Amino acid sequence: MDTTAANQSPSSSDVDVTPRGETSAVLRALQLIQYDHPDSMLQAAKEIRRLAKTSQRCRRLLADAVIPLVSMLRAESPESQHESALLALLNLAVKDEKNKMSIVEAGALEPIIRFLQSDNINLQGSATAVLLTLSASVNNKPIIITSGAISLLVHMLTHGPTQSKVDAVTALSNLSTHPKNLTAINETSPIPSIVSLLKASKKSSKAAEKCCSVIASLVCFDEGRTALAAEDGGILAVVEVLENGTLQAREHAVGALLTTCESDRCKYREPILREGVIPGLLELTVQGTPKSQTKAKTLLRLLRESPYPRSELQPDTLENIVCNLISQMDGEDPSSKAKKMVAEMVQVSMEQSLRHLQQRALVCTPTDL
Repeated sequence: MDTTAANQSPSSSDVDVTPRGETSAVLRALQLIQYDHPDSMLQAAKEIRRLAKTSQRCRRLLADAVIPLVSMLRAESPESQHESALLALLNLAVKDEKNKMSIVEAGALEPIIRFLQSDNINLQGSATAVLLTLSASVNNKPIIITSGAISLLVHMLTHGPTQSKVDAVTALSNLSTHPKNLTAINETSPIPSIVSLLKASKKSSKAAEKCCSVIASLVCFDEGRTALAAEDGGILAVVEVLENGTLQAREHAVGALLTTCESDRCKYREPILREGVIPGLLELTVQGTPKSQTKAKTLLRLLRESPYPRSELQPDTLENIVCNLISQMDGEDPSSKAKKMVAEMVQVSMEQSLRHLQQRALVCTPTDL
């Protein structure tokens, strides 16, 4: 992640440094950050932000700046100094697990939580972006949960500017992968805010992917399923991601719908069917990830009138499942329509397989001697 994602326009100083000048620039920044003078520390924070922006080597060399920068967050200083320190820490933490852990160990969470409650939108946004980056660390996840950050992230998800909302849901997605965190996230009732962001997002975007990731985790709780179904357009938004999202987003979407339907088929089957989920599910049985394909086929079986074959005369084929589903929806020659839909999916599957064979043949063809 880069600081420009935190509602911060790149400044004129945000330019790459040449390899030859890196070491001397790092040493100068480390010297400046040690001075107990606001102007020197502010200059150092800006320089550290610039140096760490694109260079993994600089992030390693600048690890000693973490404690002074956290001290800047704690000091009674102008908000501009706090924001510069936040952005420097943000860039130090990107793609650096050790720095992520060091920042939390240095006590950065307490001032970050305070900044999340600030009236300054830029400071809120920067704090959210830093929290997002820190939440990617496995070791930090349980610590962040106990810091009281969850309710503030959900508040940001509801009331913050667009980029901060995306950062907040991404942080929640990161935190939700830790099993003990899910209950704490569920207790904040975040589904309405997540659905609102999902409806406003392009369904093929990363934001939609992260929204569906959190929804897929939260529908394991009865409160999460109830909230999703109660939200106007909530299930529809998930179905739209199932149709148009990234491969990973579609996997999250079908997983969320399957978990919901499995929990209470009588309650959720009709609401899911009403949103026109069948074409997307059929496409997933061919074009989805292996997990998506399995989940899509299982959900199709659950959505038909009876989830089991009625007799040996009606085998549990995809065509019969789709025929059964279509007959429930419109009753207009369901057998013909089912055959057409399945045939289209088979054609897509055959074309996909042919492309894979052609690619393998190209790879395996020996070059001329």
